[in-house]
Amino acid sequence: MSGGYTYILGSVTGTLYIGVTSNLYLRIMQHKNGTFEDFSATHGCKRLLYFEGHEDIRVAIAREKQLKGWRRDKKLNLIRTVNPEFKDLAETWGWKMITAHEKMNP
Repeated sequence: MSGGYTYILGSVTGTLYIGVTSNLYLRIMQHKNGTFEDFSATHGCKRLLYFEGHEDIRVAIAREKQLKGWRRDKKLNLIRTVNPEFKDLAETWGWKMITAHEKMNP
C-alpha cells in the first residue's frame, strides 16, 4: 500500500468538505478546475484549508472518517492549528514564478 492524504476544503460561504486521496496535488487541481464532481463542486469547496500526509492510504481513509464525525467547531479548531487565517494553502499551486529576464507565454 502507498501513502495518502486527508484534506479539508472550504467554500467562500463556509461550507467544509473532507476528502482523501493518494495524490494531493492532482486532487486539489481537480477540485479547483471543477473536474471532480461531487459535494465539493456543488457547494463551491475549492480552497485547501488543511491537509495531513499519511504513510498508508488506509490510515488516511480512517482519519477522513474520523474527521467527518467531528462537530463543525472541532473541525474549524483543527484548521486553525496550522492555518489560523483560513488561507487557501494551494493558492499558488500550478503557478510558475518568472524572473525579470523571462517572458510569459501568452
